[in-house]
Amino acid sequence: MTFRLRAAHISDLEHLYEMAKLTGGGFTNLPADRAALTRKLERAEAAFSRTDDELGDDQFTLVLENTETGQVRGTCQLFTQVGQQWPFYSYRMTTLTQHSQELDRTVRAEMLSLVTDLEGSSEVGGLFLHPGERAGGLGLLLARSRYLFVAMHRARFADRILAELRGVIDDRGGSPFWDGVAGRFFGMTFQEADYFNAINGNQFIADLMPKHPVYIAMLDEEAKKVIGVPHPSGRAAMRMLENEGFAAEGYVDIFDGGPTMTARTDTVKSIANAKPAAVSATDLEEGERALLATGKFDDFRSCYGVRAFGDDGCIAIDTTAAETLGVSKGDEVWSVAR
Repeated sequence: MTFRLRAAHISDLEHLYEMAKLTGGGFTNLPADRAALTRKLERAEAAFSRTDDELGDDQFTLVLENTETGQVRGTCQLFTQVGQQWPFYSYRMTTLTQHSQELDRTVRAEMLSLVTDLEGSSEVGGLFLHPGERAGGLGLLLARSRYLFVAMHRARFADRILAELRGVIDDRGGSPFWDGVAGRFFGMTFQEADYFNAINGNQFIADLMPKHPVYIAMLDEEAKKVIGVPHPSGRAAMRMLENEGFAAEGYVDIFDGGPTMTARTDTVKSIANAKPAAVSATDLEEGERALLATGKFDDFRSCYGVRAFGDDGCIAIDTTAAETLGVSKGDEVWSVAR
């Protein structure tokens, strides 16, 4: 089977809705709500249709398509500037050190402070792969193709980029972090707050969340031990982000306590190493395994393939990749080693 990543369209709504029902909650960027998903797809189509190079408040949605069956089996999203429609809140883990000369004792108190430090950053998110396809490197194709998209449309993205990882969710679909922190102030379950956020945005956090720091020592043990810890299904994603140059710098999600990873956009490995070249041949049989991409905006496509560069700087690719991307000799292809 051959898969490619492409721009999402309104016609993909039902595919995305069926996948959203499989997420198990805590997945704000892929709510199981047709109206919310329709708005996301309409926003994405507006972003794809704007072809200038101005940094704006865009959301691009991509889908993973089986080219043999036409089935959509995964999705991911890119946001060019977070915090433009409403504040982008995070908790920042900080430490307050105090010393008493009389007691000859130093106390270091860890705190969670509500901040909007990451506003204006770009974000890669909304990555979901159908459970039936979690083999063969398709998750890596979804994740890293986003960076090729950024490299190919660099002027549309900010100089800092982030990725939020889903936090720990218990067997009931609840969040120990939410129950121990924000849930005490809102009178809402995690599922209720998460769904409301996905549909309506998080302005209610600004309206109701206490603005004073929360002392971690005052939280129950269940909440403490999940701060900055990714959901078990997100551990591989965290390693992939670290391999790309992202780092956890003390920011955690206000809902489930999952880690927020950040990086300078131009230092992300797959962005820094991505480069364009004209196709010199489409019948390469042996070469370096790579991610390949072509097309601007709505015409973007990406897939796995093999490549070889000639002395003239042109690139030869294999026949399957050429057919999957719909390219021929002379077309431009971006690539990065797999």
